[in-house]
Amino acid sequence: MRQDTRLSRLLHVLLHMAETDQPLTSQDIAAMLGSNAVVVRRIMAGLRDDGYVAAERGHGGGWRLVRRAEEITLADIYRSLGAPELFAFGLSNPAPDCLVERSVNATMDETIAAATAALMAKFTEIRLSDIQSDVAARRTRVAAGQEPR
Repeated sequence: MRQDTRLSRLLHVLLHMAETDQPLTSQDIAAMLGSNAVVVRRIMAGLRDDGYVAAERGHGGGWRLVRRAEEITLADIYRSLGAPELFAFGLSNPAPDCLVERSVNATMDETIAAATAALMAKFTEIRLSDIQSDVAARRTRVAAGQEPR
């Protein structure tokens, strides 16, 4: 099963953006992600449209955060990505008159809905600044030799 890593990769980029006053070009971000600039611009456009980043054209231009890390939640970033499916499970329906199939589908549907609601609730609690704090704590532990580089 193929995993969708866009959310974690985008959080990575946003954390780097939060650490600098310099804009990051689409090429910079693409190199960071092992991707290409066209894909980066497409993904960043959702964040721009939702008011989290802005793009500056020309020499010295690039992408910048326009909201503080404390103001951005994981749910915000997830929605900017177009709210992709969180779970790869699907319902089977080759025999819609089968009571067993209907029961299985109802159970799966309810369970996936509950799991999605729980995950989205957690996403709304976590801010970009929370991850920033974790990064800072890890840097301190690495500098002290308490965590591998």
